[in-house]
Amino acid sequence: MIASLSALWPRRARNRARVEKARRFTLPQIHWARLAPAALGALALAALAGSIAFALDRPVRRIEVVGSFQRVSPLDVEQVVRTQLRGGFVSANLDALQRAIEGLPWVDHARVQRRWPDALAVQVTEQAASARWGSTGLLNSRGELFLKDARHVPPELPRLEGPDGSERQVAELLFQMQPRLLEAGLRISGLRLDPRGAWELDLANGVSVRFGRRQLQERVERFIKIGASVVASRPNDIAFLDMRYSNGFTVGWRTPGMPQARPASGEETLVNQKRNQDV
Repeated sequence: MIASLSALWPRRARNRARVEKARRFTLPQIHWARLAPAALGALALAALAGSIAFALDRPVRRIEVVGSFQRVSPLDVEQVVRTQLRGGFVSANLDALQRAIEGLPWVDHARVQRRWPDALAVQVTEQAASARWGSTGLLNSRGELFLKDARHVPPELPRLEGPDGSERQVAELLFQMQPRLLEAGLRISGLRLDPRGAWELDLANGVSVRFGRRQLQERVERFIKIGASVVASRPNDIAFLDMRYSNGFTVGWRTPGMPQARPASGEETLVNQKRNQDV
């Protein structure tokens, strides 16, 4: 009898442990009577907001397009809005409309706003072409290729060339040199980066400048500070400048046999130094 009671004791202890555990994890009692007014109030507010939104979500009757237009047609912008518009005045997705407008050629940025009671106002900023890319591409002031096959390519823009994906890199060098050379009376007509990584610059007066692959920034600075004055002084006689030297450059003449040009006084040692092996 004592043995049987001792065998039952662990079982009773386990049962008590289960009961205590169940009590600890019992869900709190919800007082629905207290929560009912708050829940009904929230539902009433939601219903009221929905009814107001439904009442205000009238059809969009007017689309106002503003901006300084040269390449973009306001009618094309309006047509995109009407085609992509889903919903009414309140439910229209303005972000989706903005993205659709910015997909138009020559559109750089668009902003769409609601205008009470039934209109959408669209403000458009056009792309500003800063350079050509190849024969038909156009780059903006950020070096982005925004148009690959332009119908009209402004011939006065510098023509840039390079491997696919190098548009921003080539444009950055153009933007770096352009204002400084304009101060010297020289205008850039072209800039090329070949597949081997060598750079060459074309000036509007027909002179080309060879920078090569190495020490690009150093050679650009040398050309701007010294070589540019040489070109500006004799543009009709010079065919090219070769900057691919350790600390100098050579001049290629249009007429064979012309003497080597010299930079400004005190800089003669910079001409005809040993050329770096990066040709």
